[in-house]
Amino acid sequence: MAASTLPAMKTNPKYIFFTDFDGTITQQDSNDFMTDTLGYGEKLRKQGNKDVLDGKMTFRDSFREMLDSVKTPFDQCIKILCENIKLDPYFKEFFDYARQNGIPIVVLSGGMTPIVRGLLVHLLGEDAHEMQIVSNDVAPRDGKSINEEGGWQIAYHDDTGFGHDKSLEIRPYANLPENERPVMFYAGDGVSDFSAAKETDLLFAKKGRDLITYCIRGGMPFTIFEDWSSILATVKDIVDGKTTVKEVSAAGVKEAKADGMANGKA
Repeated sequence: MAASTLPAMKTNPKYIFFTDFDGTITQQDSNDFMTDTLGYGEKLRKQGNKDVLDGKMTFRDSFREMLDSVKTPFDQCIKILCENIKLDPYFKEFFDYARQNGIPIVVLSGGMTPIVRGLLVHLLGEDAHEMQIVSNDVAPRDGKSINEEGGWQIAYHDDTGFGHDKSLEIRPYANLPENERPVMFYAGDGVSDFSAAKETDLLFAKKGRDLITYCIRGGMPFTIFEDWSSILATVKDIVDGKTTVKEVSAAGVKEAKADGMANGKA
């Protein structure tokens, strides 16, 4: 695929930042929040995530079960989420830095575009529309509207076991000729990010989350973050030539192993 046809390459950037949304840009996962408070609860949700991590279930099936347990009308779901979901306290600073330095931010979400877009605009304002969102969608159930009780369901982005295989969006950028290809970053935290873990130059994995376990088991390089202040500092250092992607990844894996994160101790 030519660079000119890729949305994030419009300005020929030197860097692109791909990121998960729920639990990464936000402090809470909106889908987890809906499942825990409006659906079948935290215990079944966590078991579903464990089954995905252990290879017993696809993310697609686990996630559909989670969301199918939420019967609240969709417009009420968005209202409840806007009242409860908070932005990472440092993401706005990173967002401003990226805009000022010509670094496109592409949100790759396993959630649903209307929720992701609604929360981003609610939390960041109209400037949030500058970010490309690639996500799943929402669809009505037969004979109902999405704003009725039990009236909505997730409409997956693709036919893969992820429902939305994020690697499919990243890979065309990775395959660009060397003289056109930007340095690519990715930030994520959980099972919906597994497909993206191998695709970018530097993976930021959130401390204490399933993505770190997955990366260590698979021998994939990454660096740890707790909030976007550390992501901002690291990206600045790379852009300014103070460090390299390889140096940051090597240090991250060493830190995770030393802290026992692969065993769920963090």
